[in-house]
Amino acid sequence: MTDDDAATRKMQFVFSLRSRGVLDERVLAAMERIDRGLFITGAFEKRAYDDMPLPIACGQTISQPSVVAQMTKALEVGSRDTILEIGTGSGYQAAILSQLARRVYTIDRHRRLTEEAQRRFQALDLSNVTVFCGDGSRGLPAQAPFDRILVTAAAEDPPGPLLEQLQIGGIMVVPVGQSDAVQRLIKVRRTEDGYDYEELSEVRFVPLIDGMPLE
Repeated sequence: MTDDDAATRKMQFVFSLRSRGVLDERVLAAMERIDRGLFITGAFEKRAYDDMPLPIACGQTISQPSVVAQMTKALEVGSRDTILEIGTGSGYQAAILSQLARRVYTIDRHRRLTEEAQRRFQALDLSNVTVFCGDGSRGLPAQAPFDRILVTAAAEDPPGPLLEQLQIGGIMVVPVGQSDAVQRLIKVRRTEDGYDYEELSEVRFVPLIDGMPLE
């Protein structure tokens, strides 16, 4: 693929996001800067700019761009925010968040994925992203509280340890529901009095799995 071809595909990618209702300029700019093609290898490379989820290693997926945009917008990320992402996967979502926040911590239970994501972050010179391999359902208590938490795997309910690690006034976005049924994307805002919940849309994510100690 020539540089002109790549530039055209990226332009079409951003136009496609706009056509699907992604209008937040900060989110669009971040997604334009981070090339999704760098996060997909093998047989699905040619589909990197399509608005669809794609398989990656370890039985996981990279989310479709319009869902990445929706979740990112729902977080209402500020430039001084510290974010915790549960489920590093390919690293694409964390890379997008790195363009919007002061610092991103991301954790995944699959060492292969964290190592591959780390190499991508280094290649892109994303110095504000820190990667951990471990049980994401427990969060990162040592780094808490967080201004924003993004969960990219479905839980039956918003995990208690993650809710506890959310700053007062902070926001968590999490898919909720059984892995074999319709899931709902939930936005949780922590207040002085508890938690406010807002249902955003139907989604489908791989399940959140616990039981692995943090390394």
